[in-house]
Amino acid sequence: MKIALAQLNYHVGNFSANTAKIISAIKQAEQQGAELIVFSELCICGYPPRDFLEFDDFIEQSTNALNEIAAHTHTTAALVGCPRKNPVKAGKDLFNSAFLLFEGEVKHITDKTLLPNYDVFDEYRYFEPNKKFEIAWFKGKKLAVTICEDIWNVGNENPLYTLCPMDELIKQQPDLIINLSASPFSYKQHSERLKVITENVKLYGIPMIYVNEAGAQTELIFDGGSIVMNAKGEVVEQLPFFKEDIKLTDTECFHEVKSAASVPTEISLMHDALVMGIKDYFEKLGFKKAILGLSGGIDSAVVLCLAAQALGKENVLSLLLPSGFSSQHSVEDSVALTNNLGTKHEIISIENTFQSFRETLAPYFKDMPFNVAEENMQARTRAVLLMAFSNKFGYILLNTTNKSEAAVGYGTLYGDMCGGLSVLGDVYKTRVYELAHYINRYGEVIPQSIITKAPSAELRPNQKDSDSLPEYDVLDKLLYQYIELRQGPKELLKMGFEKALTDRVLKLVNSNEWKRYQAPPILRVSPKAFGIGRRMPIEGKYLS
Repeated sequence: MKIALAQLNYHVGNFSANTAKIISAIKQAEQQGAELIVFSELCICGYPPRDFLEFDDFIEQSTNALNEIAAHTHTTAALVGCPRKNPVKAGKDLFNSAFLLFEGEVKHITDKTLLPNYDVFDEYRYFEPNKKFEIAWFKGKKLAVTICEDIWNVGNENPLYTLCPMDELIKQQPDLIINLSASPFSYKQHSERLKVITENVKLYGIPMIYVNEAGAQTELIFDGGSIVMNAKGEVVEQLPFFKEDIKLTDTECFHEVKSAASVPTEISLMHDALVMGIKDYFEKLGFKKAILGLSGGIDSAVVLCLAAQALGKENVLSLLLPSGFSSQHSVEDSVALTNNLGTKHEIISIENTFQSFRETLAPYFKDMPFNVAEENMQARTRAVLLMAFSNKFGYILLNTTNKSEAAVGYGTLYGDMCGGLSVLGDVYKTRVYELAHYINRYGEVIPQSIITKAPSAELRPNQKDSDSLPEYDVLDKLLYQYIELRQGPKELLKMGFEKALTDRVLKLVNSNEWKRYQAPPILRVSPKAFGIGRRMPIEGKYLS
């Protein structure tokens, strides 16, 4: 059987655009001679729809789009993802379903069984789990249709998952597993996904077609990387990462294994994910132009490079906002970077504005020493200027805070924490340097002096980040264990982290949750990002 994999980029709630894209792909598959084309999970409405699912009109529009798509399945069938109403009153109102459409009709419906309810997922909030298992017959082939998580729990002994779809479907001796997926990216996801698919194929002894979407929806990024694997666990086809693609495969040729594609590095995947995240955030919200504060440091330099690639150099403006504490080389390095990229910049000193604030407050501050209040005034002055440009000229402000800073609260609320989108909020400082080296892989884009200088906020004389924080190579290792791997203080001490350092860092992380609640959405590139996937109480005292 000739089957097309449709790895596409959808827009939540944009039924006209999603429907047109799906119908166009069906027509393309017909021209290629495909008998079936497979799309990704909830492709008709976009993933994740979240509380849109609670609107009757949203479900009605999903159903109308499904019927319109079905009318275009003349010679090529389509497997599409769409929410559907639960026909019985018991349980949740909806199912997360895959529809087999052919000759203008719904030929088979598969409902999702294993509804993820962890990290960024909240599907059990909306959907009823499937308890009925039937293979889909199509042109003499028996298809085991599954949806995303239904292959991720192979061998899972969790009592909540007493019904594993493939354990039931395999009893009906299917010829092929087809999985419709919406699997969010993290830099570890590719290797984990390949491992899970291989384990499923080897366990059940039949080939698999796995179709993932490629695109970003606010903080979630979907990397594509759809896979065709034969019954031996060999990759027959793999679609590109972070790109839309439609690929035809033939089940009769699954024995013909092509030379293995090179596996991308984590840092290259992270780079491409961030570029896609910026690009889709702007396009799907109808924005075109970005602005950011360019400080002469590594974080803003990397964000500028990513934004220029995502949006085009003509659509990105940098403001260089030096104060009396800013070094001349920071300004010179920033200008050199914008020249290398061909992006626009403006230099506006904040010194007079800052001093005006100090004069206004002098009767109240009197002879109190210079401290964090004056430091934060500078950051907030910069934010006012950036937002003024945003409002006047239609720019969206990109936040440049990295994950290390966000974790320990090393940032000024309503100052450098402002922005419409946090680009590096899920990238530790040490990985920001890796991104900089990756950007410079073909030649110097980011000046070497930006990469080698000691990190500094330049808010007081001779300031360095290390004055307030542990060295980033130590800090990031501890943060990774605590945030991503959820290791508590006892485990951290056993790993060899000093008690004083552990106590200090964990207190900083926990006591700054209130700041992160007010931060812009963060592009998720790790297995555990700040935001919707990490829900911590603001006033909690555990481990603090």
